[in-house]
Amino acid sequence: MAKAGNNSFDRRANHLLRSIRLCGGCVPLHRLQLQFSDSVIQTLLDRELVQVQNTGRGFLLEIAEDF
Repeated sequence: MAKAGNNSFDRRANHLLRSIRLCGGCVPLHRLQLQFSDSVIQTLLDRELVQVQNTGRGFLLEIAEDF
């Protein structure tokens, strides 16, 4: 049963990654927090697939350059 939960979590993480790519590679972080859980966002950060950039007016979640 735990494997099904991980599969669902991985699907949400992959969906977030695709969403960022479709938006040109970066998305305001506040916009994502309504659609995706913090744990999904944190997982992509831990895997170093995305990074957070401080723009001075907010934060952007963007695809990591070396990904």
